[in-house]
Amino acid sequence: MDSTSVLNYFQEITRIPRESGHEQPITEYLQQFAAKRGLACKTDKTGNVLITKPASPGKEKVPTLVLQAHQDMVCEKTANFDFDFRTQPIPYVIEDGWMIAKNTTLGADDGIGIAACLALLDSPQPMGKLECLFTISEETGMDGAFGLEKGFFEGKTLINLDSEDEGWLFVGCAGGKESLARYEFQHEPLRKGYKVVKIKVFGGIGGHSGDDINKGRMNALKQLVRFLYTELQFDFQLIAIEGGNKHNAICREAYALLAVPADEVEDMLQDAQAFNGILKAEFASSDAGVEVLAEPAQTDKEPIEEGDAAAIIATLLAIPHGVEAMSMDIPGLVQTSSNMAAVHTLDNTLTVLNSHRSSVVTELDAMAEKMEAVCFLGGFDVEHRGQYPGWKPNLQSHILKVSFDSYVKLFGYEPEVKAIHAGLECGLFLEKFPDLDMISFGPTLRGVHAPGEKLELASLDKFVAHLNDIVLNYQ
Repeated sequence: MDSTSVLNYFQEITRIPRESGHEQPITEYLQQFAAKRGLACKTDKTGNVLITKPASPGKEKVPTLVLQAHQDMVCEKTANFDFDFRTQPIPYVIEDGWMIAKNTTLGADDGIGIAACLALLDSPQPMGKLECLFTISEETGMDGAFGLEKGFFEGKTLINLDSEDEGWLFVGCAGGKESLARYEFQHEPLRKGYKVVKIKVFGGIGGHSGDDINKGRMNALKQLVRFLYTELQFDFQLIAIEGGNKHNAICREAYALLAVPADEVEDMLQDAQAFNGILKAEFASSDAGVEVLAEPAQTDKEPIEEGDAAAIIATLLAIPHGVEAMSMDIPGLVQTSSNMAAVHTLDNTLTVLNSHRSSVVTELDAMAEKMEAVCFLGGFDVEHRGQYPGWKPNLQSHILKVSFDSYVKLFGYEPEVKAIHAGLECGLFLEKFPDLDMISFGPTLRGVHAPGEKLELASLDKFVAHLNDIVLNYQ
């Protein structure tokens, strides 16, 4: 296996639709890959696929290695880019040493992990038995890992290929859960002489709600409701708030529809322009492209009743977002956070989706309760769902030692051993396979879960060499 073979497989994968919840095309691709090579392949009722490659002659006594990646990808695109993830291949360029999808997500999370598995399965190099596990819907709730049945694979050592910083070996991750809040509101008629205005906050970088939550990036929803709250002194009617999509992505763009007295429309536009300057100054380092746009609009929706609108705006401003606590044990590790991921207005209901993460389960519960308390004060109902466990580090791990020593041998310096604030499926695997020894690593990715996601090709070379060395020399 070399990086060229891995990149070739990944380029094939970019042409296969694999949005979370719609993985059938990539599932069929994996099944056909195995059938063409005479490899054992099975698919469970959840949709997880396991392809097994028997040990090479002379390698029968080598312990089985399980390599794991997830089939799905986060499908995000810039607002004005005409693209359908379910029918079109991912457009990308190779530029300045990076493979980049400029207007969409690239899907290197975790397509590059799939590609590495396929390259090894297709390699003639002598190696021990491999079980390559491809789970489904990791990005939307780890459905594949939740549905994985005990005994689906046999190996006792697992390498998760779903990390994003080459040179870092991950031995732990955060657990998480979602909170979905709902507010049932009343409508009121559009007041006479009022004009509809659209206020839009956009141009943020966004990013992964775990890996990027501590980077100070703008959340468009939080900044939009900040503006609306300051404008409550004016006599406007709120019609709708919309923004965000995926629970694990920082919101890049959001808008509100307002009804404003005709003689105050110009004042509102000027306030929006002033707020544009404020955000550009505040986020100059993290989100240089941020914009606030106010413009006339049209809608057939009725405004939200005045008292309900005030409660909605105030509550959205108060709902927690960002880092809540840093680890006292691992320098630089975010311990607990929350991400205001999405707000939507439909008929007479406004919904708010927050994603919470923590490496301490009691803090995870407390974070969800904090949001619940804020929402209770604002008249919202809240349900919590989709909780998944964290992965407690084991610094005595055998696969950690093997991976660490291999890295030093290949590159002449030590890798960093870390825990990650993002969620990995490893915690769920450990619940079902308590004796499993695990590690996670991968090439360098940037901007995952957002348009502009990119893969550093030099890091891919090192990742492939490292994985190849571990697999070929494992014992």
